[in-house]
Amino acid sequence: MRKAIVTEKGPKPIGPYSQAVVEGDFIFLAGQGCTNPETGELELGDARSETKRTFENVRAILEAAGSSLDDLVKCNVYLRDIHDFAAMNEVYETFFSAPFPARTTIQAGALPGGIAVEIECIAKKGKKKSQKKARKKAEKKALKKAR
Repeated sequence: MRKAIVTEKGPKPIGPYSQAVVEGDFIFLAGQGCTNPETGELELGDARSETKRTFENVRAILEAAGSSLDDLVKCNVYLRDIHDFAAMNEVYETFFSAPFPARTTIQAGALPGGIAVEIECIAKKGKKKSQKKARKKAEKKALKKAR
């Protein structure tokens, strides 16, 4: 059963769409940009600052859905200018650790409000802490065994 995610900690939709939708074991986030959810205003800047604000918004919506950035499996990044790729990538990398989510990055041309970066994501539903600990323990054991 499809469930819409709504949180005041993420930007309000500017059209007929949900911040995110949970369907089965997956969370589908609408494209997010550099809107400050407290003021509703765009925080326009360079690609670095806009990427940072965008991921803060993504994180807030995922948390409202009971998930986290660790559960992201796919990101689509839309840039106003492909020359901003390195700057976006520099910030993007700080929000994740390996294994990184799969990703597509394209130059979209014009983005709403003149923003430099828009990011949409797909995440798995969050796992309970005990499940995450068990997975990490199993990964460590497998690494030791492989050596």
